[in-house]
Amino acid sequence: MARINFYEYIVFILFSLLILHTFSIIAHSEKLDEKKPCKRFVLYYHDILFNGTNAANATSAAVAKPTKLGNYKHGMLVVFDDPITKDNHLLSPPVARAQGFYFYDMKTEYNAWFSYTLIFNSTEHKGTINIMGADMMGEETRDLSVVGGTGDFFMTRGIATFRTDVAQGAYYFRLEMDIKLYECY
Repeated sequence: MARINFYEYIVFILFSLLILHTFSIIAHSEKLDEKKPCKRFVLYYHDILFNGTNAANATSAAVAKPTKLGNYKHGMLVVFDDPITKDNHLLSPPVARAQGFYFYDMKTEYNAWFSYTLIFNSTEHKGTINIMGADMMGEETRDLSVVGGTGDFFMTRGIATFRTDVAQGAYYFRLEMDIKLYECY
């Protein structure tokens, strides 16, 4: 029973943060122009799920098994430390790491909820960007909220638009992330 309460608590906290972020945007005195982000870049997110035999290459692992509710991995929780590259090649030098989790939250189709931090430590960028939201996998593109950051991205806000670039079975996927920041300090 303690595991269920822990996961419910995490979801409650993250949902509360999302609501606070929404209210902060509403209360913001300046009108944001969605066509003019202060920073914009495209990055590629690579996820290799541990399958029991690929420990040397895996970048993520399921820490809670799917439930028997539907055929869409409902309830499966995955924790990750994934490489982020400037191009869509897995073996390109990473420009950041994505560290966080996602869980499958629909019984009737594939859908996941993400919460993670992009960690930059290069000559080009230092700092973090925090991203959270629903990845409705059936859609061609999905927008997740950029809810904050540190370093070069101090207190940033914006949108990370996901597009599935590649999905190879259940164990590898690559997302194109078009990140548009509208609050830059």
